[in-house]
Order: sequence, then C-alpha cells, then structure tokens
Amino acid sequence: MESVSRVKLGAAKSIGAASRFSGRGGGTSLPGRVLLRLQDDAIARLSSELPRGAVVISATNGKTTTASLLASVLGRSRIPVVHNRAGANMAGGVATALLDATKKGQVQGEIGLFEVDEAWTARIVEQTQPSVLVLANLFRDQLDRYGELETLADSWQQMISVLPPETRVVLNADDPLLAGLGAGRENTLYFGLTDTSHAEPVPRHAADSKFCRVCGAPLEYDAVQLGHLGIYRCPNGDFARPEPQIAATKITTHGMDGSEFTISTPDGPIDAELPIPGLYNVYNAVAATAAAHALDLSAGAIAGGLAAARAVFGRVETLQIAGHSVALMLIKNPTGANEVLRTISEEAPPFDIWVALNDKIADGRDVSWIWDADFEMLAGKVRMITCSGTRAEEMALRLAYAGIDRSLIVVERAIERSFDAAVAEAVRAATPIFALPTYTALIELRTAIAKRGDAPTYWGG
Repeated sequence: MESVSRVKLGAAKSIGAASRFSGRGGGTSLPGRVLLRLQDDAIARLSSELPRGAVVISATNGKTTTASLLASVLGRSRIPVVHNRAGANMAGGVATALLDATKKGQVQGEIGLFEVDEAWTARIVEQTQPSVLVLANLFRDQLDRYGELETLADSWQQMISVLPPETRVVLNADDPLLAGLGAGRENTLYFGLTDTSHAEPVPRHAADSKFCRVCGAPLEYDAVQLGHLGIYRCPNGDFARPEPQIAATKITTHGMDGSEFTISTPDGPIDAELPIPGLYNVYNAVAATAAAHALDLSAGAIAGGLAAARAVFGRVETLQIAGHSVALMLIKNPTGANEVLRTISEEAPPFDIWVALNDKIADGRDVSWIWDADFEMLAGKVRMITCSGTRAEEMALRLAYAGIDRSLIVVERAIERSFDAAVAEAVRAATPIFALPTYTALIELRTAIAKRGDAPTYWGG
C-alpha cells in the first residue's frame, strides 16, 4: 500500500503546530482530522508501515490506563511505539498519533498502540487490521451516544467475525457480554481474576448485564468482582465463564498505594506490583499482561513495566496543589464511579471530596446515572464535600439522599474557583482530599492546573 504524500502530511502537521502554538489545544485530534480530509484512508496507509502491526484496545472503562500499562511494558522491551497516549481515541486521534510519528514521509515506530472509543472500534479495526485486539469490558455509559450494551456487543461480534484468523483476540472472561464473542474462534486469549477474596456474592443493583446472551436466563454468580464481572454460568447450561489463560491470583490491595498480585500465564507465574490503586486497575493490569503475552513479550518486561507504571492524567493521578496531595479520579458511569468510591471508602476517615458533574456532549447529556452510583459509601466518612460543574445542584441532591449531612455539602458551579476553595479548606484542616470530575470537568480543571504550572499538560504525557 502506498504511503501518504509528504505534501498532505506536511499540511496536516502544520495544523497541529498552529493549534499547540496558539494554546487552544494540544493538537491531539485536529491534525488527524485534517489528514483524513486530505486522505481518507490515511490510517490504513500509515499503520501498514508498522513492522509489528497494531494493538487496538477498547472498553468502556480502563482503556486509557490499560494502553498506558502496555506502553510501559513495551518500553521495557525497547520497542518503539506509536501511541495515542493523550487519550484522543476516535479516528482523528489515531490519525494524529500516526502523523506525529512520521519523519521524511515514513512512520517511525515498530508497533501501533491505540486505545479506541467503543463506537469507533469497528472502523479503526477495519483500517488498522491489528495483530492484537483487546476488548476489556462493556458497561452502561452515555446511552444517548452509545445505545444499549447489547447493541455494542452485537457490533463487536460482527467486527470479530470478519477478522483474519491470525489476529489475536484478547477478551475478558469475567464479562459475560464479551466472553461469548470468542466462541468458535481458535485464536482467542482470555483474561480474568480468579482470586475471589475481594468479590461480592451477588451483583449490585446497578450491574449492567446479568443475563445469558444465548437463552436470556438470569446468570448465576459464584463471585462478583465488580459491576457484572465475575464467575458466572447460565442455569440452563447454555453459557459459562471461559477459563482464563491469563489470571490474577493472590491479590493484596494497599489502599491508595496500589496492589500486589500474582498473574498466572501459560509460561509461568508473574509476581506483579502495581502502584495504581483499585481492583479495577488490577483488571487493567491483567488485560495489559494478556496483550503483552500475545505479543510474546517477556515476563521480566511485564513485571517491570507494571511496577514502573504511573497513573494517566485524571485516572488516580496525584498532584501537589498548594503543598497538598490531591488525587484526581475520573468518574463517568455507575460502575466506574462505584469502583472509585470503593477505593476511597477504604481510606481512613475523615477526608474531603470535590466532585464536578457536567452534562456536556462528551459527558453525556443524561446525568441520571448518578442515582445508580453508590455514593452512600461516603456517608459518615467525609468532613466536607464540594459539588461543582453544570449540574452541581443535582449532585448535591444525590449526596443528600445518600445520607450525607447537608451541612457538609458546599455548592459552587465554577470548576476552578470551587476546586481552589476546596483544596484551601483541606489544607487548613490538614485533611486528605479526592477530586472526582466527569470528563469535561476533568479537562477544564486539568488545563487550568497545567497553566498554573502545577502539572504537565495532559497531551504532553
């Protein structure tokens, strides 16, 4: 396949340079969109130049962190990577990553590593023809944009059915929506968690998919790790969790300091230390390990890469603001929010919370999901909680119904001003503080913090 002409590459690159110079954005998506206007199959042309092909990672929750963990492992393996690490995960972002990697008209890098938005996955897979495809989970998120989960799962099933047999498909065995997508396909690798010491006996009320995709019967669970992920089977015998070849065992969590666990693989166990907290990040680490195994990377590189990993912007990213540690933890749907709340609630009380709820297009206009997230976990543990964002008042109402004393709730819509006030109050009281923004609130806050020099720009890595 012929490459993209230097003239078109140069024109698109100049747009990125202008965007970054003007300070109007990181140029993480616009240059790629321009390139695709000039050459609509630019992603296919440029990705075909990668000697080791591409890895595509998609999920509702954790795709940014999983891709970052795999990038760390690839770094340990000294493999040059083309990666949309700033999180621009639609076609424009993937095209920009490839564009930025070109020099003298050719892509410089051995492997492409692309996290991809759920709705864009089939189109990016068709263009990149990945050597490894990782599908990590599906949870209810932005129904106005993505539709029902069954619709997404069906589209992914169709996507997999036309992949060439040499493509390694990596699926989460613990997600009943995804596990069945590998049925009848030989080149499928499953990952999951076999240690059930942190599991619950039944799914929470907000679990998204609890029914057999073959006969529709309610699934029976032996253990629920989070959301609808766990060890399950159909009571009619139509479907059961596949045995994962890559699995986390002996999981020990250390609060905000991270976790330790053993990962069983066909090549032997790997003792892993992950400096990023939460059981959900154990899932991300095991997904990255499965992808690394599919790429024939060494156990040493996997262990070293996971241990050296750092939180991606806004995903349990800890910043020093006014000499005080502030953890930024993105929330955007019930399951993701519940895992963030679960991680925080394990910390010693009291602590402060700043939560920003926006209802912009990238967040999803419908914010009713907050009523399915278990903010009740914070009751009796918070000293002060500030509600910000375009829907600050509704967030405050939800917290009141969660059993949090109304005298502890402060409402201030302005993102930066309310954040500064909340941090100042936490500093005064010498109290830990956790910041929980939805997506656009995170971008606004993170940009403001970076302009003040308290954090690197999120697009700069």
